[in-house]
Amino acid sequence: MRLAVVGVALLAILAAGGGAQRTGIGAALAADAGGQLYGKECGACHMPYPPMMLPARSWHTLISGLNRHFGENASLDPQTAQTIAGYLSTNAADARGSRAMEGLGPNDVPLRITDTPFWIDAHEGVSAKRFTAPAVRSKSNCLACHRDKGGGGGGD
Repeated sequence: MRLAVVGVALLAILAAGGGAQRTGIGAALAADAGGQLYGKECGACHMPYPPMMLPARSWHTLISGLNRHFGENASLDPQTAQTIAGYLSTNAADARGSRAMEGLGPNDVPLRITDTPFWIDAHEGVSAKRFTAPAVRSKSNCLACHRDKGGGGGGD
């Protein structure tokens, strides 16, 4: 039950961003050019995470370090990086008043959504075994449990 409530809460956070093309956690892509570019460039390697799950300072740090993005060189041309950075900053947790800011100090710069107090609290009832299940594989595979229109993925 708690996971279903978390799923609904996450959908509400995403809905607060407005301009989404889809519902559910995959709704990170806005109809504007920045959102489309973000989905195309970042989504080529991984799910384009909802911007409202990290503060602008985290997105800035991530975009500034794309040449060493979690062990990969994900460099973009300067104009593309600037456009995506603008989209992420405009739709970041602190810009949108997202609950994802809960528990973060003014100088905290989390680089992984899964390291934020909000994410940790929202997933406290999920066993470590679930995150390593073949269908999930990782804490960062949000869509394994949070499908469009759906919210939670149930119990273990």
